[in-house]
Amino acid sequence: MQKITRRQTFKLISSALVATVVYPALPKVAFAAGQITVLNWQGYGTDEAWSVKEFEEKTGIKVVHDYYSSESEMLTKLRTNPGTYDLVVLNAARCAQAVSEDLLQPVDFSKVPNSANVDKSLLANPNFSHDGKGYAVPWLWGMTALAVREGSAKPDSYAALANATYKGRVAMDDDPIINVGIGALMTGQDMNDPKDLDAVKNALKSIKPNVKLLWSTEDQWNKSFAAGEFDLSVFWSGGSVRSKRNSKLPVDFVVPKEGPVGWVDGLGIPASAPNAAGGLAFVNWLIDPEFYYEWATKVGAPASANSAALAKLPDTDLSRQVHKPEYLKTQNIMSALPDDRREAFNNLWQEVKAFYAE
Repeated sequence: MQKITRRQTFKLISSALVATVVYPALPKVAFAAGQITVLNWQGYGTDEAWSVKEFEEKTGIKVVHDYYSSESEMLTKLRTNPGTYDLVVLNAARCAQAVSEDLLQPVDFSKVPNSANVDKSLLANPNFSHDGKGYAVPWLWGMTALAVREGSAKPDSYAALANATYKGRVAMDDDPIINVGIGALMTGQDMNDPKDLDAVKNALKSIKPNVKLLWSTEDQWNKSFAAGEFDLSVFWSGGSVRSKRNSKLPVDFVVPKEGPVGWVDGLGIPASAPNAAGGLAFVNWLIDPEFYYEWATKVGAPASANSAALAKLPDTDLSRQVHKPEYLKTQNIMSALPDDRREAFNNLWQEVKAFYAE
């Protein structure tokens, strides 16, 4: 079964609530000054019909979309369609690669006044900057850490995954990059570039007596948790919010002392954008607290990188309670992996999975 990513999960959840149009292949010509073309996942925030309508009314700029189904496809579209896109949504793990290929232009932050409230640690993330210049405005973020059944003791370390207290009561995300990252954090290493993979392997193997389930989708996680199959799990922050809010499951999200495995999506302006000014105007709107409040409370959204936007949510909002600003100081953000390291991570996890099955 193909693994469904967090963004694909979000797309599936929101697709029934938004009106979107898939546009045909786009010509490689500059659009009129009053139009921008956005490259993104379909159903991921930028194409909310109510938002696009309000932005067009405020600015007179028409917004059209083209979509990608994977981050590698996103890069291919940028490479092969110069002069087409004015704004692209890209993960921090891919931003550095896009910059290295001259696919993005530096952001003129003076034209994005709402960026003044974007978390400074995210703005300074090396994935988004090069030679002292920022190439993307951080937009949304989330975490992978631990989820525990309400009423259970809240673990303060990933070491709890191997604690005998949870014998046969642990669920692991069947994702090699996430698990190697957690194994690296368990052994005090850089999760993006651990030097001692044997230590990572041994840490993950130590969890074997506790592993009840390797889950691949949020739906599978929800059904198994509801059935009482496990009490502690590696899980997504946004998933925990949806599980508690929408499925009424008794789950608490816990960030251990080693910090979460974090992801950040940014908003970049392609190097050949025909309407960079219009793209920046839309960036400013997408990180505006007014937009975020409506999106988060009416549809549901990941955490905003704009601290003022996140603070605009009600104190009772689950997303605000889970995505605490202090976690950004301990967050380990996923970075791009060279092919050989990604293959090594995949091979390590396959070996660990085979060990679990013995």
